[in-house]
Amino acid sequence: MQRRTRLIIALFLPLQIIVLRILRNFPEFIETYYSQGVYPYISSALRYVFGWIPFSIGDLFYLLLVILAIRWLIKNYDRLWKQPVWFFTDIAATLSLVYLTFNLLWGLNYLRQPLHETLGLDKEYATEQLLSATRLLISRSNDLHRKLGYKDSVKIDLPYTQKEIFELSKNGYQNLEKEYPYLHYNPKSIKNSTWSLGLTYMGYSGYYNPLTGEAQVNRLIKNYKFPVVSCHEQAHQIGYAAENEANFLATLATIHNDDPYVQYTGYIFALRYCINEVARRDMTLYEEMLPTINFGILESYREMREFWLSYKNPFENFSKTFWDQFLKANNQAKGIESYSYMVALVVHYFEDQIE
Repeated sequence: MQRRTRLIIALFLPLQIIVLRILRNFPEFIETYYSQGVYPYISSALRYVFGWIPFSIGDLFYLLLVILAIRWLIKNYDRLWKQPVWFFTDIAATLSLVYLTFNLLWGLNYLRQPLHETLGLDKEYATEQLLSATRLLISRSNDLHRKLGYKDSVKIDLPYTQKEIFELSKNGYQNLEKEYPYLHYNPKSIKNSTWSLGLTYMGYSGYYNPLTGEAQVNRLIKNYKFPVVSCHEQAHQIGYAAENEANFLATLATIHNDDPYVQYTGYIFALRYCINEVARRDMTLYEEMLPTINFGILESYREMREFWLSYKNPFENFSKTFWDQFLKANNQAKGIESYSYMVALVVHYFEDQIE
């Protein structure tokens, strides 16, 4: 690549950042022409190309990129001292191309219209509304727990393999699509991550690869969480980049699934968000409500909590800080800490179902 070309591409990086800052002010434009315009064709094409392959091509891509980056740094180390300007120009040019590819293939979804607007839901809620929704979720979670044939004190493990859960997960989106056509999900491309142990040490249940359109799920996570994580990553695939919105769509996709076990995982997932929000607002009310939840459900929460604690390490804090800053840089002001918005969506979605 000629020096002039590399310089132009490198200078294109700050220009991209400026353009994206401007586009943040036009979420309706992004929603219409990208997220519900060209993006569904991009994501479907990627899933058709890579979805049928039984292992994660995206994981191999990342490994190849790391190897090539290390090789380039070794070969060009001397240029850091002899030609520092062009050394950093080459890096900036590469980052510019990667950033452009990322945004065209998926990243512009960070700028789309908030989900509460497209669903016609309020984003604010009062404590009383939270309490009503939490009681409803407790009732439905407990009822499903019993209808599945388990005693209140018994923790439920899903009677499915991870591959079977992947197959089951798409049913919820098929049901949702009847009411919300923009949640159309086809074809399927969801796989176990090759790097599941590394993901666990970093504290992640899964991730979406925008280069290949594959949804990656950590195969080590506990059974009851697997359907929700699968649906969460599928929400990313259909263009919902915000973590809190993907969590809410995972809730909808699981509770709308025809399989009662998958429904159960969705209800107790939403319940955990809401009961934790009650604790943040009023510890006395939390302590009153907690004993009304079946002990078997609380055991699932405990198991998941102890799973993550068993892999706790200093690098997790670094990776979470990096991801938090990445989210904030991509139009998610609260970064990882966005519980309240997820709860608001849940509260208002179930509001009409409260007697």
